Amino acid sequence: MGIKIKLFAAIFLTAFLITAISPVFAGGDVVRVGLTDNKFQNVLKQQIVVYGTADCDICDKETRKVIDTVPAETDIMITNGVIGLDLFVNGKKSTLRDFVIVCPRGVLGVKDLTRKGKPALYHGAFELVQHPDRKGFYLVNLVEVQEYLKGVVPNEMPVRFGLEALKAQAVAARNYVLTPRTQAYDEFNVVDSVASQVYYGVNTEDDLSTRAVMETDGIVALYDNEPILALYSSTAGGYTESYSNAFSEPSTKMFPSINRPYLAAVPDKEEFQALDEEEKAKEFYENKVPSYDIESPYYRWEKNWAVGELENILKSTLVAQSKTGFIHPAFNQGDELGHIKDIKVMKRGASGKAIEVELMTDKGCYRIAKELVIRRVFQKDGISLPSANIIVEKQLDSYGNITDITMYGGGFGHGVGMSQYGAGYMANKLNQPYYNILRHYYSGINLGTMPVTVCGEEVKQTFWAPVGRARLIVTNSTAAKIAVMINGKVHEFPVTKTIFQKDYKIDISRYIEDGANTIVYYPPTLGRSVTLYVELVEKYDKGE
Repeated sequence: MGIKIKLFAAIFLTAFLITAISPVFAGGDVVRVGLTDNKFQNVLKQQIVVYGTADCDICDKETRKVIDTVPAETDIMITNGVIGLDLFVNGKKSTLRDFVIVCPRGVLGVKDLTRKGKPALYHGAFELVQHPDRKGFYLVNLVEVQEYLKGVVPNEMPVRFGLEALKAQAVAARNYVLTPRTQAYDEFNVVDSVASQVYYGVNTEDDLSTRAVMETDGIVALYDNEPILALYSSTAGGYTESYSNAFSEPSTKMFPSINRPYLAAVPDKEEFQALDEEEKAKEFYENKVPSYDIESPYYRWEKNWAVGELENILKSTLVAQSKTGFIHPAFNQGDELGHIKDIKVMKRGASGKAIEVELMTDKGCYRIAKELVIRRVFQKDGISLPSANIIVEKQLDSYGNITDITMYGGGFGHGVGMSQYGAGYMANKLNQPYYNILRHYYSGINLGTMPVTVCGEEVKQTFWAPVGRARLIVTNSTAAKIAVMINGKVHEFPVTKTIFQKDYKIDISRYIEDGANTIVYYPPTLGRSVTLYVELVEKYDKGE
């Protein structure tokens, strides 16, 4: 909850500052993205050159005054300084601390930075934030969530997966940026790489994925009136895994972690049995059992090592991964590994994912826990395993010694939440709408706008209703009535919720249009507050 509060505080503060400077933002939520280099690694910079495709303004962040206006396509060199950041424009030097660069009639670019082979261009504004110890500075793109998603969706999911799959991706990506699992930096919310979500900016936008973003405007996935952590990966392998079996708790490193009910293990087909037993997992992953992920190139795979090859790899990877705290006992630099006597999966999740692997050598026995650690320990050609959905086979010589090891597997990524290849299959082959795709992968969710607490000032939300049906959900109110404006018309609704009733639902479908809608929540009288949101109601394929 702390992360979400911190993010929204940053969003609304940033929106206030920037909208006061220029009309770059239209009033939507703003996300702060730390931009990396061409290798998608370093966020801390010593020198960069930025420019605008039209005239840009350099503005003081505190006073909101324009310090300088720079002509279109003019280089603005920024270098790390002793008392701030040094700017060089047309040979003129200035030293600034808290400032932003905006391009009201164009977009911003970073010289010599490319994304998908094209110059990196961005909506919104650039904020330059010097490291607290002045070791360098961060280039932060302040961008409205909708504009951010336009640069995320076509880079996180192939556009060929189709409109409904792209809509599911747009909602998942919106949830992810608004409620990230962790926030590694204080200076920004997410980075532009796979460490958060792949965000490549303006030059990689696509018409179909942009349509998917617009036709899910304002919509998030909710569980128990809260936005979910919408994890997703490339290929689950036919069976997703529960969050607790794949992730540790960020603050305590406890593993398995606390369960998240909406991130439960889900088979693609009802007839799939749980794969937590060795023989069932073996039968599933050593065969191409038809499932929603079957068209992925990583649906099934295998990796092979000669025993000596794997021993040499482990001498390095065990040292690196012991630092995570998930290898017991820890394997330190200089420790003797010995010869491999056995490798076996000791514990599996419902999807068959390895939760704990035992590595036995003639010098010791090691327990390796957590899917990402397991993948990074058993590398092949310097690359981690595609997933931890593994079956281990050993080849023996006539003396019973291991000569070769093969791991059969399925899937690519952590396998929790939405499978992107599965979403594409559901959209293209099963003709499922995006909300059915999301409900398949996220158990027990509903879809709607972000819940807001209204007190003292009105709050406006925009959202897209795919079939023109919706309910107003009142989750926390002592008010006797609720006043809202829907698509330009004011309505009052009585609230007769009892003390035993958690939520009060008001059908507003008659006022909702297919497509874009706007709702304004008015604060209750007598200083009361109310927490509410709009829930979408769809026509389901199975029955409503």
